[in-house]
Amino acid sequence: MRIAVPKETRPGERRVALAPDSCKKLVQAGYAVSVESGAGDAAFLPDEAFREAGAAVETDAAAMVGSADIVLHVNPPAADGAGRDEIPWMRPGTILLGSLMPLRNPEVVRTLAARRITAFSTDAVPRTTRAQSMDTLSSMANITGYKGVLLAATELGKYFPMFMTAAGTVFPARVFIIGAAVAGLQAIATARRLGANVFATDVRPEVKEQIESLGAKYVGVELKESASAGGGYARELSEADKVRQRELLAEQCALADVVITTALIGGVTAPKLITAAMVKRMRTGSIIVDLGADGGGNCEVSRLGESILVNGVRIIAPLNLPATMPTHASLLFSRNLAAFILTFTKDKSFVLDLSDDIQKASIITREGEILHSRTKEALQKVRV
Repeated sequence: MRIAVPKETRPGERRVALAPDSCKKLVQAGYAVSVESGAGDAAFLPDEAFREAGAAVETDAAAMVGSADIVLHVNPPAADGAGRDEIPWMRPGTILLGSLMPLRNPEVVRTLAARRITAFSTDAVPRTTRAQSMDTLSSMANITGYKGVLLAATELGKYFPMFMTAAGTVFPARVFIIGAAVAGLQAIATARRLGANVFATDVRPEVKEQIESLGAKYVGVELKESASAGGGYARELSEADKVRQRELLAEQCALADVVITTALIGGVTAPKLITAAMVKRMRTGSIIVDLGADGGGNCEVSRLGESILVNGVRIIAPLNLPATMPTHASLLFSRNLAAFILTFTKDKSFVLDLSDDIQKASIITREGEILHSRTKEALQKVRV
């Protein structure tokens, strides 16, 4: 089978879907791999590295994708008709594998279905032990949590750690982290490594032990209804519980030097947790890093993709942070995709098996149908 790896065309994207080390493993497993020339340049992975891994480096992207059985992508393929319309390049029945974020890109899903592409989205793999090595959502969230703390440390007008100097002692920064899934836990660990005094909260009380194991102090409220949606995800709170949560957040944000938000509902949508009134109560010179920006933002005054100053508070809402660490982000993303393919490889070919729990959960489209139930429901609502 032939695997094609085209360049990513999303503005600001520097990752590539396949790194040379994973490319080598796929070639050894019997796949013929082609990579578009320059696809890895922004991640400091040159064409020569792919050639050494056994891949062919192609200059005609349309022909490469058109002859492929499997196409690997970081983001959904370009489908805007602005000079690079990748979906029509694919033959019906082609397998597309990448982080498609179907609920954020429903029209792309509709186009893939119309083209009869078999599309798998690795951000939809179940959070099980067996699927862990294929979970791009977690791999990239880990980078997001790490880089978000570094952004805060760079912008804060204070040290993160406590320092005892000849000029006297300065006390550690107080960092408040909202959300303790993968990004939040990595943010806690990174802030602690930098010496900050870290507090964290999550609507799922079962993560208290994880927060404390990383050296942070857990703060939370007792909810009337469970907020766990299973699989490490949270669901939206009831109105009564939202009121209780706002009170806690307002209190903790007012005390913090740095607030880092990582909350997503179902791993997709960012709930608005920090209000303008909360920002107004925060200390002058404090920082908010809104890591929910890709899902719409956790702070109601965030400007997505920008850094702004509001009442003396710096609010940073970065988009696509993994792309700012393209070498390791590409390496990890690539390993996730290769793990997916190799798990279902038999006799040098990818075997489609929708009875398997991983394939069943992550398949989005096949044979003209949208199989991902939540995306199908979202598109039906748009039509209504």
